[in-house]
Amino acid sequence: MTKLEDIVPAEISADSFHRHLAELAQWSNLKTYLEIGSSSGEGSTSALTNGLRARSDSSDVSLFCMEISRARFEALSKCYKSDSFVKCFNVSSVPSAEFPSIAELEYFYKSIRYKYKQRKAQQKLKQALEFYKQDLDYVKASSCDLNGIQLIKKEQNICVFDFVLIDGSEFTGERELFEIMGAKVIALDDINTFKCWNAHRILSSHSGYSLLYRSRRVRNGYSIFKRNF
Repeated sequence: MTKLEDIVPAEISADSFHRHLAELAQWSNLKTYLEIGSSSGEGSTSALTNGLRARSDSSDVSLFCMEISRARFEALSKCYKSDSFVKCFNVSSVPSAEFPSIAELEYFYKSIRYKYKQRKAQQKLKQALEFYKQDLDYVKASSCDLNGIQLIKKEQNICVFDFVLIDGSEFTGERELFEIMGAKVIALDDINTFKCWNAHRILSSHSGYSLLYRSRRVRNGYSIFKRNF
């Protein structure tokens, strides 16, 4: 059985990122929330749902949760079955054909992240490639090998989400960003890793977005950006 079927402990919990997410869930100008990588719902999902439950207009907001792992999706759905504003989807955020190439991973580890530590670069790359193959094989073997973000947009008649949290596969953060650009608020987890390294840098230099919060010391780092218009 692949490790993607394991129920893993929540990572975004009792830290500053968790608190910021709960606060953002209470912003009255945000109505449609998308969480990419909900897992079993005990981490960032709990922060968002707690904030949304406290809103007087909770009946007018929606939280769309995406989780590719079947086991985690089932736990997620069970956890929030009483919250009508939570809508869970067992889909991949992007199709397997849009995963980055191995050459991209090699370049990141050897020439960017660990440029001056080549032995460590080799170790990290080897580990990353194992997870890369696992993720790619899982998506290909599932019935969810599609662009889940576009699917939700089409089914829910949404042009642009108000809020998006990118915290899915280690290998799809940049691709996911391209699909959700224009959101009023974009939150990124793991900005120190391949997952959201490029996404963070794209938003940092984007004239349409301003940085709200950032920490490189909480786990693998996070950042939150707000659209300027």
